[in-house]
Amino acid sequence: MTPEAAIDLFKELVMFALLVMTPFLAVILVVGLIMSLLQSVTSIQEQTLTFVPKLAVLALLLIVLAPWLLRNLSEFAIQCITRMGVMGS
Repeated sequence: MTPEAAIDLFKELVMFALLVMTPFLAVILVVGLIMSLLQSVTSIQEQTLTFVPKLAVLALLLIVLAPWLLRNLSEFAIQCITRMGVMGS
């Protein structure tokens, strides 16, 4: 494996990880901001008030995005396995 191929593979891996995690992080960020705003307005300082909605929204989002996530993960795995076969010969 050449250094250029290793760098290219690492770059694709990082970009793929960002692609997969961005929807989850964005939704959790929005829910956290909304809950923080709600806590500020109501003066309720309970730690579980922010944790439980984030967890519920994350579980719902995981169920909704599961087909997209599995399709992307399988395509990336097939691409990596195919690339291994080419590098070995």
